[in-house]
Amino acid sequence: MNYMLRICKIVWICFWACLATLLVFLPIVAAAPLSSTGNVAFTISRAWAWIMLTVTGVRTEIRGREKIRPGQSYIIISNHQSHFDILALVTRLGIQFRWIIKRELRAVPLFGFALDKSKNIFIDRDDRNGAARSIREGVRRLPPGVSVLFFAEGTRSPDGAIQPFKKGGFTTAVESGFPILPVTVNGSRKILPKGSLVFTRGPVEVVVGDPIDTHGYTRHTIGELMAATRSRIIGDFNPRYPSGNET
Repeated sequence: MNYMLRICKIVWICFWACLATLLVFLPIVAAAPLSSTGNVAFTISRAWAWIMLTVTGVRTEIRGREKIRPGQSYIIISNHQSHFDILALVTRLGIQFRWIIKRELRAVPLFGFALDKSKNIFIDRDDRNGAARSIREGVRRLPPGVSVLFFAEGTRSPDGAIQPFKKGGFTTAVESGFPILPVTVNGSRKILPKGSLVFTRGPVEVVVGDPIDTHGYTRHTIGELMAATRSRIIGDFNPRYPSGNET
């Protein structure tokens, strides 16, 4: 890809990210007093994701959505390849959920406000005990039927391989009693790899695995729960998706 095309793509995605934020900000401000749960703000935020997918020429698809039981709160555990994972999950899962978000994003103008009004859970990643308390409190405040999503690797994979999982989401699942919903995202790294703003048009696939009942697991058997979840996510992971890359 030549230099000018790369620059144009970077300018394009940054321009639309700013414009999309402005477009959804006012509706979220207007809706915030009408919904203490954050559900309305979260629903409006899907428009932001749809805009970004449309202007970058990225299409998404989902398999296994029928495995999600309406009204059930889950601890959603997903792999993490790209920022486009977020767009695909928001638009395709079709359920209300909240993110575990580093607290620095709260200070981002407009965007941080929208995240806050959607009642996402902000944590200080440098304070492990404080982060655990924030997550527990956030889960306790969840409206009925709302789930929480964890990227189990903690950050985007630098090379496309699924990295070791962290315990946070699994501890939350055991403490809350919520079932785990394993979710695999395929193809997003080909769209936008970590450390880049140069996107490529193409598809992203979301695969929903069979939920895992967490009753019977304890702090002492979290390793087994992690292994079972990781096995399901890896089982649906296709690093070659799609078989033919689009430009």
